[in-house]
Amino acid sequence: MRIVLIGQAAFGAKVFEALLEKGETIVAVYTPPDAPGGRIDPLKEAATAKGIPVFQPKGYKEEKVFEEYKKLQPDLTILAFVTDIIPEKFFKVPSKGAICYHPSILPRHRGGSAINWAVIMGDKKTGLSIFWPDGGIDTGPILLQKEVEIKPDDTTGSLYFNHLFPMGIEAILESVDLIKADKAPRIPQDDSKATYEPLCDDKVAAIDWSKPAEEVYNLIRGCDPQPGAYVQTDGGKVRFYQAHFKPGEVEKEPGTVITIDENGIHVAASGGVITLGKARPEKGGKVSASEFAKVTSLKPGDYLGKRD
Repeated sequence: MRIVLIGQAAFGAKVFEALLEKGETIVAVYTPPDAPGGRIDPLKEAATAKGIPVFQPKGYKEEKVFEEYKKLQPDLTILAFVTDIIPEKFFKVPSKGAICYHPSILPRHRGGSAINWAVIMGDKKTGLSIFWPDGGIDTGPILLQKEVEIKPDDTTGSLYFNHLFPMGIEAILESVDLIKADKAPRIPQDDSKATYEPLCDDKVAAIDWSKPAEEVYNLIRGCDPQPGAYVQTDGGKVRFYQAHFKPGEVEKEPGTVITIDENGIHVAASGGVITLGKARPEKGGKVSASEFAKVTSLKPGDYLGKRD
């Protein structure tokens, strides 16, 4: 089959390499335009090294981009980590259609921050879906899905890098085999069970110590590594990572620093104690939370952040 791969970053590059290792024919790669002064995208780098054409349109709405794509005569288009909006007509060109990777068990957690929201909302499991895009936001029929447990100390980063990244590559390869064998299903999504959440950014990443401890803990690990759940201080936003949670009754006001030791900053919450292992102030890099406390003179009894 003639495959066009649309993607970016390490995931796109690894999918590209895995397809070539299987002997698949990739006729072209699409990646976002180069960032000014930034490093070359890993997918572009991998394709260039193999002499495979790379296209980097600013968007997919221009007719010129579509005509260029049609000339490639793909049998299958694979979307591996795509953040652009791609019109439905692109998916109708390949003789075998197009498939897309999404890191959730669709129709739950449609949108661009699916892993974050699975953790933030306290889901006990998540997974990935390979689906047939139809022009909507993660709305096409399902080809296959795989599940993974969300453990109490998992973060968005650990779920992605330890599970959903390698599983995603395997799932795409499995999907290609099913398509080649004409055995790939198209299972409609149950829209009555669909959820859609916004991008996980600073609009949702502020820590509110008045909320139940488990909700606060889920927010911190759901925003780890990006964007980083934060509190506002006189010195700006301070983001926290590598959190741990110990449930139990705590007499101190939520948000109060209980102790500080080599494990981090232990903070009272409504229903337990949250330990913050790493911190990143607005100016400077990520450091141990205990080092941050030392530098800022944070001490037991202090309130972490600004009171509302």
